[in-house]
Amino acid sequence: ASAVLGESESMPEGTPVCKGHDFDSSRDCSSELLDALINSLSTTGFQATHLGKAIKRIEEMRKWRLSDIEWKEGDDPALRPMEVRRRIRARIMMGYTSNQISCGQREVIKFLVKHKMVDTIVTTAGGVEEDLIKCMQDTFLGDFKLDGASLRKKGINRIGNLLVPNKNYCDFEDWFTPLLTKMHDEQDKMWKEWAVEVAKLVSSNSDEELPKKFVWTPSKIIERMGKEINHEDSVAYWAYKNKIPIFCPALTDGSVGDMLFFHSYKRPGLVVDINEDVRRVNDMAIQSHGTGMIILGGGIVKHHLCNANLMRNGADFSVFVNTAQEFDGSDSGASPDEAKSWGKIRINADPVKICGDATIIFPLIVSQTFAKNVEKWEKEVSECVCWVEDLQP
Repeated sequence: ASAVLGESESMPEGTPVCKGHDFDSSRDCSSELLDALINSLSTTGFQATHLGKAIKRIEEMRKWRLSDIEWKEGDDPALRPMEVRRRIRARIMMGYTSNQISCGQREVIKFLVKHKMVDTIVTTAGGVEEDLIKCMQDTFLGDFKLDGASLRKKGINRIGNLLVPNKNYCDFEDWFTPLLTKMHDEQDKMWKEWAVEVAKLVSSNSDEELPKKFVWTPSKIIERMGKEINHEDSVAYWAYKNKIPIFCPALTDGSVGDMLFFHSYKRPGLVVDINEDVRRVNDMAIQSHGTGMIILGGGIVKHHLCNANLMRNGADFSVFVNTAQEFDGSDSGASPDEAKSWGKIRINADPVKICGDATIIFPLIVSQTFAKNVEKWEKEVSECVCWVEDLQP
């Protein structure tokens, strides 16, 4: 056979062996079955192995402390004491597309936000409004093959195999429209106060800098929505409670955008500043001694988070879960290695991409990482920060 196939080189010592789960070892269906099954995936091969790697990568980003890295000459002297380095952890930055909120993944994401397990979020317009709509009306299970024309006549919208009646969006409009008017009133009130202060400076020929002018941003609007919805099922509510910013650079690309459009005809003048938000999310990445990215899906949420980490020469830990491929050159399908070429992921990092449905993959990841020893983890990070200047004196 060697004459046909050629001689094989010996595999390096320690090379993992492909082996799946042995159900004979856990036939009693004990509570440890899930843990044992998922633990075996790392040696199963294909995307199962990538799932195992993703679990390891997320555990690494959660356990990382600046004390894992030796202080060297030229570093900030404030970072030299080991007790300081032990209190600095990685900032975990999460991104997800709107379908992750439309489906039952919302409850998984809510768990992370409720327990302060992520530090910032980037999502799309649907990732905001579908969360709030579910506080008012239910989303239903349907089928991928339901006829679109028939559903249209019934006033029912299809998201994959989910069904959302038009009434859900009407209720959301009834809730958000008065809030939009209220926010516009608040903007105008603060602008008048700002104008008075500016007039005083001008009349006195003062050289003082102009006072900062208040503007709404997508993250401020979402924070306000979370406050006003006041519902414990909501991701936005817990983000508001725990001061976790939700960024949405494409806030106008959905029902919120429709209402901003209608509002602009009834009452022009409301300003939503995306520039302040891009400064804020980029600063969060820059002002971090370590960062980890967890991104479900592609498009704008993937690029926005990666681009923020570009500002700090790349993320230290990265896990991507999506079904997009790189043959068309899209950023959605771009591999983590391509991101390294841009400086979005550090060149010495070991990122993971899982090609698969996040609704299956991410709950399994959470079951083996964030959901374990919650109280212990909360205690461990209670005195930690992501940036040295945030340490309490």
